[in-house]
Amino acid sequence: MQSLETYALLTDFYELTMAQGYFKNGKAEQTAYFDMYFRDVPDGAGYAIVAGLEQLIEYMQNLKFTTEDIDFLRSTGTFGEEFLQYLSGFKFTCDVWAIPEGTPVFPNEPIITVRGNIIEAQLIETMLLITVNHQSLIATKASRIVKAAGGKPVIEFGSRRAQGSAAALYGARAAYIGGAAGTSCTLAQKRFGIPAVGTMGHSWVQSFANEYEAFLAYARLYPNDCTLLADTYNTLKSGVPNAIRVFDELNIKNGGIRVDSGDMAYLSRRAREMLDAAGYENAKIVASNSLDEYIIRDLITQGARIDVFGVGERLITSKSSPVFGGVYKLTALEAGGEIIPKIKVSENVAKITTPYFKKVYRLFGGEDGMALADVLTAFDEDIGCSGEYEIFDPEHTWKRKTLSNFTAKELQAKIFDGGNLVYASPDIREIQGYCKEQLGKIYDEVKRFENPHKYYVDLSQKLWDIKYGMLR
Repeated sequence: MQSLETYALLTDFYELTMAQGYFKNGKAEQTAYFDMYFRDVPDGAGYAIVAGLEQLIEYMQNLKFTTEDIDFLRSTGTFGEEFLQYLSGFKFTCDVWAIPEGTPVFPNEPIITVRGNIIEAQLIETMLLITVNHQSLIATKASRIVKAAGGKPVIEFGSRRAQGSAAALYGARAAYIGGAAGTSCTLAQKRFGIPAVGTMGHSWVQSFANEYEAFLAYARLYPNDCTLLADTYNTLKSGVPNAIRVFDELNIKNGGIRVDSGDMAYLSRRAREMLDAAGYENAKIVASNSLDEYIIRDLITQGARIDVFGVGERLITSKSSPVFGGVYKLTALEAGGEIIPKIKVSENVAKITTPYFKKVYRLFGGEDGMALADVLTAFDEDIGCSGEYEIFDPEHTWKRKTLSNFTAKELQAKIFDGGNLVYASPDIREIQGYCKEQLGKIYDEVKRFENPHKYYVDLSQKLWDIKYGMLR
């Protein structure tokens, strides 16, 4: 896997040509503000889960141009020596704020805000988007699948179907943040401490003279972690009876079976009956094979007796909606201590940006602690936790509501101060627990799969005035 040191060139070429343009036009010291946000939730869902911050921090800490990088850029014939000398001494010195990993987030609110030298802030665009878009996509999908499973463990089984080694590794990490109980990826256990689990492949069963001998050999090796793949030949006529025979002979009380094909609802019900009748009420039934949140929900509705779901390709690739459309946009410049808002205007209303240096607040009801709405404000506004506050729909401004019993939490945390790391990344188990806790504060109507309730992300009156004043 490529070293982080070489990731300076993992950028769109135009970011480098623009950087040289800033440099040659006397803008090398220009302070700029950029926001990373997304416009639509994958799968038409009501919320997303932010992930990838820890890897983004590692990238920013290690960002530099090596001699080999400079030599390559020189070879393109595009860049002058003065600019290349500037890059050879490059150091990341920006301020960065971010919403912590595991937080439920919504369209058009800044997940990450970068303030600093415009060249530095511009050059990180591609890697920032790669990192946060990918892991947020998988964490969001995992969250939906875990919700469908209704408390039954979900194991991420997708490494071999991931789109590359990095996608397998970091997809496993993101799935765990979204609520998965474990992964099939061994490297993810080594790197992140995520529990790695596995059963056996059909090739193991086929390599023996018969299914019984295959099960027996495996159970002797792993008597305390014995889940037998029961569908190589015939799940109910061969697989389950042979599993029971092996459990009997070796006195295995807490074994299990996995089913990877066929009618999962019917097979799991019949297998449960057979296992229970043989005295193996504690034996787990694991189901895999192209599962997603909709299939899992239907299986549970149909009375399937599945204890653990192994979810592969449709999780690790977010097959039903494989793009997390995060964007990175300039929102302000700074000159003489004054912040100058900048806006992008488009005939596509969704692509009109919200200008200025901003904060993101989440408002919680004072009685039940549930999230009511998010509000974007100017950087110097403080919503506070007392008194009344009026929220309104930024597009349909007559839709207004006055809150009087609420608390306000600023969502973004300071990550870098002048390029110095001032944030300690939590342990991944803490992130997973935090994600579960924060999802518990989002109303179920927002989390339903079809036609979720729209969660409002409003603008403060001051920020609305700035934006619509510029549009006028």
